[in-house]
Amino acid sequence: MKTGQQEIICNCCKKVIQGQKAPYAEFLHVQKQWGYFSNKDGEKQEFDVCEACYDKWLESFQIPAKKTEVTEYV
Repeated sequence: MKTGQQEIICNCCKKVIQGQKAPYAEFLHVQKQWGYFSNKDGEKQEFDVCEACYDKWLESFQIPAKKTEVTEYV
């Protein structure tokens, strides 16, 4: 990573996902802006989750996430 860029830290486990010593790692970034009829009207939330925490999160789902195999990577 270029000097001066912020580290990306997992909001679940506090592990450094990307930074000087870990420049390339897969992670999930979520950004949600809540609208009318929610309990969070006008609130914007963002968080990052490392792959290990993402896997744990998926295991907690009552309905499994849909999986498809991708054969071409961009």
